[in-house]
Amino acid sequence: MEISRKRLREEVLERVKFMKTCIMARELCLLVRTQRAVLELKDVEDICQYISGLCREEGCSEPSELCAKAATAVGLGDEEKYIDLCAQSCAKCGEARRPQQNKKEAYVA
Repeated sequence: MEISRKRLREEVLERVKFMKTCIMARELCLLVRTQRAVLELKDVEDICQYISGLCREEGCSEPSELCAKAATAVGLGDEEKYIDLCAQSCAKCGEARRPQQNKKEAYVA
């Protein structure tokens, strides 16, 4: 009983970590991309830097670097480059890190 509780605890904690980093990063990225018209450039730059940190925390170096480069592009006023880098980062963000669900085998009579 204790072994299965520990295993379930580990799974839950892994899912919480995924939600705190990957899901939050992805949702923030989508929000910034869809609402960039109403945000100041400084807002976008700050949020992209924050997203980059979330990705780095989870160990996703490529999305983190892309998002950091997007933040730099925003700071330099290169909106086209920012949009391209942000789209690449968002596409890579979180998909490979999704925790595996334990699927119990179905009983077949």
